[in-house]
Amino acid sequence: MKRAYLIASITIGLSTSLVVNAEDKVNEKSLEVIEVVGQANHSQGLSVKDSTVDGPFGDNIALKEIARSITPISSELIEQLNITSLQDVLAISPNTYSASGFGAPSLPTIRGQLGELFQDGTRRQAGNNGFGVPLSFNSVQSIDVVKGAPPVLFGSSQRNGGFVNLHSKTAATDESTGRLALSAGQWDQYSAQIDYSTPIVKDKSGFRISAEHVDNGSYYDYAALKSDSIFTAFRLFPDDKTSWDVNFEFYQVEFTDNAGINRPTQALIDDGLYITGQGVQSNGSTVPAAGSLVSPTGQVKIDRSTVLTDPDNLNEATTYLFHSIYKRELSSKTSFKNITYYQHLEREEIAQNSFVEIIDGADSAQNRSELTYQWDNEQQTIFAFDVRYNKVKGFSQFTTEADSPIDLTGPLSNRRIPLTAEQQARLVELKPGVFVSPGAQYDIDNDGNGDFNLSDTTDSSSWQTGFAIQHDSDWTDSLHTTIGYRVDFYNVEASDPIAPQGQVSVSDSINETLHSGQISVGYALSTDFTVYGTGSYNEATSNSMAGGTALGSDNLISAQNFATENTLAEFGLKYAPTSNNWYADGALFSQRRSLRNRDGSNTGIRTEGFETQVFYDAYPLWLSAGYSYIKARYDNSASSQDSAQVADAFDNSRPDIINGTSIGAPNYTLFSPSNAQVQGIPEQAFSVNGNYSINDEWQAGFSGLYTSSYPLDFLGTVTIRDQYTLNVNTSYAFTPTTKLRLDINNVTNQKNWRPVFEGGYFGATLVFPELPINAQLTFSHTF
Repeated sequence: MKRAYLIASITIGLSTSLVVNAEDKVNEKSLEVIEVVGQANHSQGLSVKDSTVDGPFGDNIALKEIARSITPISSELIEQLNITSLQDVLAISPNTYSASGFGAPSLPTIRGQLGELFQDGTRRQAGNNGFGVPLSFNSVQSIDVVKGAPPVLFGSSQRNGGFVNLHSKTAATDESTGRLALSAGQWDQYSAQIDYSTPIVKDKSGFRISAEHVDNGSYYDYAALKSDSIFTAFRLFPDDKTSWDVNFEFYQVEFTDNAGINRPTQALIDDGLYITGQGVQSNGSTVPAAGSLVSPTGQVKIDRSTVLTDPDNLNEATTYLFHSIYKRELSSKTSFKNITYYQHLEREEIAQNSFVEIIDGADSAQNRSELTYQWDNEQQTIFAFDVRYNKVKGFSQFTTEADSPIDLTGPLSNRRIPLTAEQQARLVELKPGVFVSPGAQYDIDNDGNGDFNLSDTTDSSSWQTGFAIQHDSDWTDSLHTTIGYRVDFYNVEASDPIAPQGQVSVSDSINETLHSGQISVGYALSTDFTVYGTGSYNEATSNSMAGGTALGSDNLISAQNFATENTLAEFGLKYAPTSNNWYADGALFSQRRSLRNRDGSNTGIRTEGFETQVFYDAYPLWLSAGYSYIKARYDNSASSQDSAQVADAFDNSRPDIINGTSIGAPNYTLFSPSNAQVQGIPEQAFSVNGNYSINDEWQAGFSGLYTSSYPLDFLGTVTIRDQYTLNVNTSYAFTPTTKLRLDINNVTNQKNWRPVFEGGYFGATLVFPELPINAQLTFSHTF
């Protein structure tokens, strides 16, 4: 960005000798740029080396100049890796192994914790602790995966492991372009997308529309996904100093909450053996409930497609989003940028196992203005003013769920949880037959105890007003520093939207101030090597579904919701040579952050580790590899699980199958503060991707992921062993504009597993079986 302002100041005709000297330097740099462009003729657009990053740290910043571990993913790389979900995105970036997110991940997992999801620099509505609405990539042009908490320009948020910033497609103003893509895969998985862009006034304005329809069956029983997305974009260049991009997306989806397979014993992980027998309550009922106990009736080989789903479940969501990005060069030293975002979300899930989550309406709006001032050739300051509004009305009920007692090999009735009259009395009827928790606690019988089950039900709104400043300095040709500070003022109100009959709705409000800061130093050892160090401190929030705030059992907004302190120390080396086609970087990091628990409390987690990525891109070959090591420990903090261990679900009547403890499950367990290993996270992971052009028409590629063994539950009673996945692909271009591609995933048909939920809460209860070998055929035509 600083170079852009320098070039602008030269071109308006200043004629002092100082400017002349500066112009000579710019011309020299311009020659270097021309040289890089010449090399790019051999590039397939699949390397990150020449990438620039817009948004988090300023605009148009070269990757090697950013003091953070980042993986930019271009549109070419999205196509090459066949990216259609967040888990696909994270497969190429080190330290991004994630849980399945109940089969529909809506948030990234970075460095062992949930991260944020941004689009065009503003935080999107996403899931409740990873479980939310699947993400459509119909609107996405490119992606940046950034490690560590969002920087001061993006502001205080909820999740701090890292973030993914999606860059929306933009309209063409030079020539008309279009692309049609059709795909078909196993288990009746079909999709179609058409994307067309055209100038309105050549070089002045343009329009783009992209439509996508997905109709996917599933390998898993009673599972499917159907969605429609319509995306439109408008671009305007009123003059040579101004640009304005506006886009809008409408997205509707029906999908399945896939909880995987319950009773994850070591025999299930290693040999696919499942313990049969329906759990029984103390009163003799076989309806799944807390404390149910299973008397094992046998052990059978379970089909991995047999998962905790139900054909009568309802699960759908509708959302629409609006983004506006306005940029104006006010003078040779000053520029202005304004980003506006609005999103409306509705969601309804009513499951037969008594789980309910209904977002009756969630509205988020944000406006951030950034003023950039170039003091001189070496000093630049960005001033930002940010306002964000979030309002959520939603209803939730998860207090009567019970997964461990269910025998998946039995009839569907085994999985269903009709509520008893006593259970219904502790809930509120939202509509006929649908019961949810109230949004506050009430003591109706005046015995001093609350008479209701609480979950995430809320009618809440929040205003977040932030002021940020970031100053960049070039002290020498080699030494660069950045320092930033931000303060956010929160005003939050929450009330009960569905108080029990005869009760007065309870409400509360709170005002909090959160601070964040960052400092980084970069030093160019040579034109090829740059070393950096960065530190970050961030105060963040804990929220419930759709970013809302729920009242606690004391009918107050907990100050704990605003007490998640996060720190980062990172040191790295980046290699971006001008003389060859390699790129590599590596980073050592220590990161402390808070993880929101299901009960609304926060658990401290400290991670330390190393990550590295390498890219090579020169026709006919492209390669990338990533390696990560992470040591994730609880930071002398408590942790909790749905059950202490899987053995608690069983009695000891069949010690030949399992030594049951006869405690019964689920049995919510709080573990004492410790420095134990965080469950559900592999310490080591290695990924590799490649593509080779056999000739101008025919290409072949592959991708692979290896993860080391890790404990599935807190006590380490069950371990997911070392495992790997290998995918292969090939494509043939019949013409320069028409191509057919075949992907074969998990080509060696490994029987791999993943955690179901982030944070390990269901580690002793559920585990997700990954897909077996499968194929997909994609036809694409550009015009």
